[in-house]
Amino acid sequence: MNHLCHLQFPKKSIHIGIYILNLQYQTRLSSTTSSSSLDSSITTPISHTFDLSRVSELITNQHWSDLKTLTNQTTSGTFLHVLFQSELDSDLVLRYFKWSEEEFRVSHHLELYCRLFHLLANSKKYGKIRSLLHHFVKKDETHSNSSIFHSLAVTGGGFCANSIIVDMLILAYVYDSKTDLAFEAFLRAGDYGFKLSITSCNPMLGILVKERKFAVVEIVYKEMIRRRIELDVITFNIVIKGFCKAGKLKKAGDVVEDMKVRGFSPSVVTYNTLMNGYCKNGGAGKMYKADGILKEMVSNGIHPIESTFNVLIDGFCKDENLSAAMKVFKEMQGQGLKPGVVTYNSLINGHCNEGKLDDALCLRDEMVGSGLKLNIVTYNALINGFSKKKMLKEARELFDGIGEKGLDADVVTFNTLIDAYCKAGKIEEAIALRDLMMDKPVFPDVATYNCLIGGFLREGKMEEASKLLDDMENKGLRADVITYNIRLNALCKKGESRKAAGLLDEMFERCIRPCHVTYNTLIDGYCTEGNLRAALNLRARMEREGKRPNVVTFNVLIKGFCQKGKLEEANGLLNEMLEKGLVPNRTTYEIVKEDMMERGFVPDIDGHLYNVSVNS
Repeated sequence: MNHLCHLQFPKKSIHIGIYILNLQYQTRLSSTTSSSSLDSSITTPISHTFDLSRVSELITNQHWSDLKTLTNQTTSGTFLHVLFQSELDSDLVLRYFKWSEEEFRVSHHLELYCRLFHLLANSKKYGKIRSLLHHFVKKDETHSNSSIFHSLAVTGGGFCANSIIVDMLILAYVYDSKTDLAFEAFLRAGDYGFKLSITSCNPMLGILVKERKFAVVEIVYKEMIRRRIELDVITFNIVIKGFCKAGKLKKAGDVVEDMKVRGFSPSVVTYNTLMNGYCKNGGAGKMYKADGILKEMVSNGIHPIESTFNVLIDGFCKDENLSAAMKVFKEMQGQGLKPGVVTYNSLINGHCNEGKLDDALCLRDEMVGSGLKLNIVTYNALINGFSKKKMLKEARELFDGIGEKGLDADVVTFNTLIDAYCKAGKIEEAIALRDLMMDKPVFPDVATYNCLIGGFLREGKMEEASKLLDDMENKGLRADVITYNIRLNALCKKGESRKAAGLLDEMFERCIRPCHVTYNTLIDGYCTEGNLRAALNLRARMEREGKRPNVVTFNVLIKGFCQKGKLEEANGLLNEMLEKGLVPNRTTYEIVKEDMMERGFVPDIDGHLYNVSVNS
């Protein structure tokens, strides 16, 4: 038999009533069928029958030409309905489904997809559902979550099957980076009462944290608890990471407590995440708190690993506390842990930033002696160290030797050396390096242009700086807050604070949020010009725009009032600073000593500042 024209199913005949079914289905789909899925709608009633065993054999052996001949009077969508009504194996239905879309260049109707999802779910073919859903969400025409949920409901797959399908749908959205659709499906699943699992929720939380959508992370976490979705340690760790990245360290700590209440013990990842959060966003006393977390970790029987020590070492280095960083380094070695490239890079970078180049080079030699290879991060740190010491020849020699080590200079390498040349007034060398950068190619970024613009402005070459700014924006690079800070500083140093204030307005027009440096630079500019009223007005504007004055703000204002001989007003600002809980720094003490006390004015404040200032 070349093909079969007679439909004979041993136990179940499906041709009875198909004509009516087709008409009903055609009516239901007529209002929603798109031009790309016309073949999926039912347009031709079945007037003959097929042998299921023969159909099964043709699909199994992929004899598609014979199958096309067999079904030549039937659309692929109609034939799929026949297969759904039969007892054909779900794998074979899936195989025909995929082949027919490709062969006839059609996109099957959403309801056909949902029926196939249900068929696979009832056969427990979960891997096949995942694969089909990934294909489904990648298609050009994206179905709304509303239509998907509606189709799942009307095709009657049952609560359990629909829960499984929606869970996997969310995961498919996540893997296709359609985060907003994933979150919307998560919320809609709650409306329908579908039960989700951490299989989809944890990856969704992870990508939300990666995309810095921290408010959404909190919503999902709370909703997971409300719906009694079973959480695990990974869930808590992801949420803790999100809160730490957002700087909401108290909330991160609350999640740790939630974790304990629910019977989970914090893992080494939990503690590392918290420590990293405090190191990067902890504010005053952050390293004391991070060190306290390490002690709690050890007391709870959790052994620190290399990454634990790396977090603390990097934190202390960035906090300019090299002695504490080296103490942790020795402790790490004392516990039998071998420092890696990350450990040494943090220490080398920390020492270079503090101008301790000899110590950094000793660490470099120790690193190589232990069998570790320098990477581009190591070279960047050392080039920065030589640059800070104004040893540009040595910095350039390091730069030129990078290729010999099988490494490629990156944008940070170039920017570090370009900045050094600019600060040394060697603008031509900086521009030549920028040109070399593009030949590599390593594409200049905003930081590259910021270095060059700053270099030209320091040389008073305003026109050249302006041309660079235009060139940057023509290349699609948008000026950032640092670009504006550089320009503001140059204008203030020229005594043109009013023009600098115009740049502040421009920042708001371009939705660039000023930082403390922005305001403090302009306040300092006004104070230097003796325009104290403008300085105070800017401080008030700063507060209105959500930035609380910091120690630098008060130092600038206090010095400005002292220089105008307004010592009582300066004393009032000093008291206000202390009342706000701000801790005076060395600059504060120097101002009090040189601009107040040496003029015979004793500040009327609590004794601690007076005593420290006398002893300093």
